[in-house]
Amino acid sequence: MPSASPIFTDIDFDRDGKQVSTLNLPHSPHEDAWGVMPIPIAVIKNGSGPTVLMEGGNHGDEYEGPIILGRMIRELDAAEIQGRLILLPAVNTPAVVAGRRTSPVDGLNFNRTFPGNPRGSMTGQIAHYVHDVLFPMADAFLDLHSGGSSLDILPSAIVEPTPDAGLADKIMKAVLAFDAPYTVILDNLGEPRTATASAVRAGLITVGTELGRGGAVSIDALRVGERGVRNVLAHLGVMEAAPDATRSESRVVQVPGAAGYVYAPAAGVFEPFDEKGATVEEGAQAGVVHFLDDPARPPVPAHYRSAGLLISRRQPGHVERGNCVAVIGVDCGDG
Repeated sequence: MPSASPIFTDIDFDRDGKQVSTLNLPHSPHEDAWGVMPIPIAVIKNGSGPTVLMEGGNHGDEYEGPIILGRMIRELDAAEIQGRLILLPAVNTPAVVAGRRTSPVDGLNFNRTFPGNPRGSMTGQIAHYVHDVLFPMADAFLDLHSGGSSLDILPSAIVEPTPDAGLADKIMKAVLAFDAPYTVILDNLGEPRTATASAVRAGLITVGTELGRGGAVSIDALRVGERGVRNVLAHLGVMEAAPDATRSESRVVQVPGAAGYVYAPAAGVFEPFDEKGATVEEGAQAGVVHFLDDPARPPVPAHYRSAGLLISRRQPGHVERGNCVAVIGVDCGDG
């Protein structure tokens, strides 16, 4: 039997209406003997219907998701939906407050800690609550990511693969309903500890995103994300589609495993040779790493290992050896 979560809340998940409160995780650092880490949560419920769990702030330097969900919390009335929304706009609260990918409390990447541990460090305890308490309530899960501080990425909706053909069909339909300019099939090299991989294993209709770039807030990405979230909720029957909703053609690509990633061959400053959205060839140079403190040393090239669409590239110039500097997607057909 799974261990109970230490997190407590005054939210009544079965009550109609809008509730805005916190999940409270007991936290006892040097400065506070019996304190809690408050994690924002809202539940908006109206009668019967699907339950959709939505999270932003999985990584704390990805801002579009928290802004989109925060706006929904402030503006959405329960009468506008049919079913239940559970919103976690800053699920990894310590990282969101710090503006960092990883938690400043324990140094962990929330998106590599699922299914979590109720007796582990803070990040694992939050993941456990999402996995063991919230996932069983939900029918669908939206995980709103952006490029964060290290990536400049095409605005995309993400498909988490599953061997369950029936669930895979539901996921693809929901992701295409999001109607992002690009749809990317991405399994994170088979990584099982992500939120979306865990949600799929739990049988949830799962939609991921990659919005924005470079640790900044993108106006265009906010528009794509806000429209996309409403599109998915309409697709699931939770709310009506926007009056001006129109369907565009999303380009569907898949990251072809390890060959889709380009890594920095040395520490230095990376100069990219292609803009994101470019079509690139296998074996071509993705860019070079310069050694600014040793100008006589020739730059070291990094090469594409697959032809396809450049969906993401490194945002800061400085790199360490092994940093991801480019990601390639291979066409799967049109949405």
